[in-house]
Amino acid sequence: MQHTSEQYNEVIKICRDLFQKKMKDYGSAWRILRLPSLTDQIFIKAQRIRSLQQNSVRKVDEGETSEFIGIINYSIMALIQLELGVVEQPDLQLEKAVALYDKHTSETKTLMENKNHDYGEAWRDMRVSSLTDLILQKLLRVKQIEDNKGKTIVSEGIDANYQDMVNYAVFAMIHINENKTK
Repeated sequence: MQHTSEQYNEVIKICRDLFQKKMKDYGSAWRILRLPSLTDQIFIKAQRIRSLQQNSVRKVDEGETSEFIGIINYSIMALIQLELGVVEQPDLQLEKAVALYDKHTSETKTLMENKNHDYGEAWRDMRVSSLTDLILQKLLRVKQIEDNKGKTIVSEGIDANYQDMVNYAVFAMIHINENKTK
């Protein structure tokens, strides 16, 4: 499990670096996005990954990795929005945004470690395509919860679904990185 923790940190470092660079370029313009808009952005990324996995012809020269990074970063943004609420104007400075990013990735990693302990790293035997399908399933659940105005009867809340999407996307990137080195 130590190896998983190190691999997880490597993936998050890549995602965090991109988040930080985009914050420098664009500021916190994403703070105006409502949760359904963030969910839809993640959905677009996941759908594109699924399309890439199913189609042999690619018309845009970007692979799955950049889309998984997008899923991770948009999911972390959604977790931040859940915590702070949506605003009308960008309001976060780089340092505060990165601190919130780190907080939510840390909480999400802890969830992964707890689940990984209980499930015995079962994700290592899964295919990237299955992880993509699980992300899409989580997205459909989130859309339904959003349509229900956030109310659930027996289910986890939206935050747990975003955390699961982050973890599935990290697992997919670990698989992709391992396949590159084989």
